[in-house]
Amino acid sequence: MARDIDRKFRLTAAVLGAATHKDLAAAFRRINPATPFDVDRAYKWLQGRAQPRERQIYEDWSKVLGLDRPGQWIADCDTEAFLDEICARHGRDREDLLQRLGEPASRRNRSGSVELAGTFVCYSHAWSPYFRGRLVRGELTVGVESSPNRLPVSYTEVLPTGTLTLKGAMFLSKHGLHIQVGDLTGDAQAITFCLFPAAPPVSVLGGLMLGTTLISPDAQPSVTRVVLVRLPAASPQLRSVDAYLPRQGSVAEDLAQFGLHVGDATAVDLRLSEFFNGSSDGFDQVPVSAYRALADLFDRDWLVGAARRPGSLRVIAGGA
Repeated sequence: MARDIDRKFRLTAAVLGAATHKDLAAAFRRINPATPFDVDRAYKWLQGRAQPRERQIYEDWSKVLGLDRPGQWIADCDTEAFLDEICARHGRDREDLLQRLGEPASRRNRSGSVELAGTFVCYSHAWSPYFRGRLVRGELTVGVESSPNRLPVSYTEVLPTGTLTLKGAMFLSKHGLHIQVGDLTGDAQAITFCLFPAAPPVSVLGGLMLGTTLISPDAQPSVTRVVLVRLPAASPQLRSVDAYLPRQGSVAEDLAQFGLHVGDATAVDLRLSEFFNGSSDGFDQVPVSAYRALADLFDRDWLVGAARRPGSLRVIAGGA
């Protein structure tokens, strides 16, 4: 899945001075006469309704902009990293390009989208009983504002059962940040984040993460503390390593492999440990046995009461 393709194409058009989709297509053909870049499909790409699937388009794209980057980087990077790269390469002003997209600085600063857009590595306590006592790593990608105080997000974990990808939104308020993500088909996981309010430069976010176990014989409601650390750029490696960290593994070392500068690894691990554990274990999960004991108790009383209610005997007998 490529990221923020519509904005990247519009930024590319602004840099090149391409006023129409045909002008943009012509720039691609100058680089590669056989480019798979298609004018008709470009309408959907620039509107965010679809994205190119041919790898060659991204390779041509890098050459169109004269970047010393592989095409895969354009697909993976977030908008801020892309904007930094093309401004440095072509000597352009960031605010000027953003204004050409109809995004004046006053609007973006008010919504906070500039500070929040990017890639975050998420660390939380593993909910699965098979990985109890270990931290699990996820990737949260935050897009640019899609409506007032609402940012599109996606959350990914590379699990032993396969890659879990959930999509949703981040909601901004003066009281905090709330994120809700879920599987588009409704057949998999749904997760809610409740985070402290963000403050510039938003290098880290923290709070609680709520959902149910996925790799487990039972779907147990669970809550854990969670820390989201911003990366300077998207890291392809983040989607190629197992989500579960080794027991007693260093989060500071884990962050370094994804390109984050860590000045004092010992201090980072210490502060993260204090946040995750605090005065308790930083993790809460409803035991199946406790829930089943309640269900057994209340189900019996409910069924006894239902048998005494008029018209309920036939329903109970038919469902037995």
